[in-house]
Amino acid sequence: MKPVSTLALLATLAAAPALAQDAPPNAPTQQPAFEGQTRAPALTDVQVQSQTVISGLENPWGMAVLPDGGWLITEKPGRMRLFHDGQLSEPLTGLPEVDARGQGGLLDVAVRDDFNDTRRVWWSYAEPREDGKNALAVASGTLSQDGTAIEGAKVIFQMQPAWESDKHFGSRLVFDRDGMLFVTTGERSVTDARPLAQDVNTHLGKVLRIDPETGRGLSTNPFANGGGQPEIWSWGHRNLQSAALDANGQLWTVEHGAKGGDELNRPEAGKDYGWPTISYGVEYSGATIGQGLTAADGMEQPIYYWDPVIAPSGMAFYQGEMFPEMRGDALVGGLKTQSVVRLKLDGDRVVGEQHLAEGIGRVRDVAEAPDGSIMVLTDAEDGALIRLTR
Repeated sequence: MKPVSTLALLATLAAAPALAQDAPPNAPTQQPAFEGQTRAPALTDVQVQSQTVISGLENPWGMAVLPDGGWLITEKPGRMRLFHDGQLSEPLTGLPEVDARGQGGLLDVAVRDDFNDTRRVWWSYAEPREDGKNALAVASGTLSQDGTAIEGAKVIFQMQPAWESDKHFGSRLVFDRDGMLFVTTGERSVTDARPLAQDVNTHLGKVLRIDPETGRGLSTNPFANGGGQPEIWSWGHRNLQSAALDANGQLWTVEHGAKGGDELNRPEAGKDYGWPTISYGVEYSGATIGQGLTAADGMEQPIYYWDPVIAPSGMAFYQGEMFPEMRGDALVGGLKTQSVVRLKLDGDRVVGEQHLAEGIGRVRDVAEAPDGSIMVLTDAEDGALIRLTR
């Protein structure tokens, strides 16, 4: 073999694209199923500055922008607040009790396009159940005219079965273009519950699609006519805490892996996304997950995965004017990376990744404000709502 000169080698290294992830993987023997499935080239074209809008929030989890520019914000212990015209309300009255142990509590909040007419609000939370068990629930009510209370709160959906666990509830709420509600769940983490992500007779480890008025599954869902729970859209998920629609109205999700294996997916009706049969990464102990498989017949590959993890929570597709170079990009909250993880997409492939506002704190949720700035919730006992601008 002809020797390579030092100058030639340096030129080759200089030409190689920098990668957004440069730390060694936790599962070094695993290989991606296709080129570009992990470790996309690093982007550097966007720089942001941050401004703290609200401080002193206790473990904020979810937020929803209102048509008048106000924001509804949830706090894990069970509080929902209204932020409007620079003022943060006292906790709204009228919400049901939550189980705030571990990863539970008051979780996501969402409103529909008809909020001005209905003032309806939907939220998800860990609901206390019998014998010390709990499970995800979705409730809905009306925001009072004076913005101090949720009136007529009613539980519309209860995840089944309940479990004795304080982990992996999910959950994000996303309205589709037809006004129907996607609900993401977790598989409750514990060893006995984990396989139920593959059991379509349960709601654990699923993307659900329900009628937001009744909480029932829809006639267009895969198991509407039997064979599984009628609310199920897709299954084989681990712990889904990121979800959003793209500009075409398609749902995308990011779920937590274990030690490695965070996944970006575009869930389609009736498809199995593999957990825990297939997965990238390893157990927290370093052991293989199941048989250590990363692919199997009848199971979908993630569009993209991270090893090491970003610990994803919250998601938005940017469409604003402030950052025209980011239009169409996915923005994902990074709890572990303490950043907003930007993904440049080309169709259904990730072609670039950038970590914005690194060191900002554990990013729990991300949203686009009406002026095109990026709003970020940081998860801490002294959490904050932060605005990112150019």
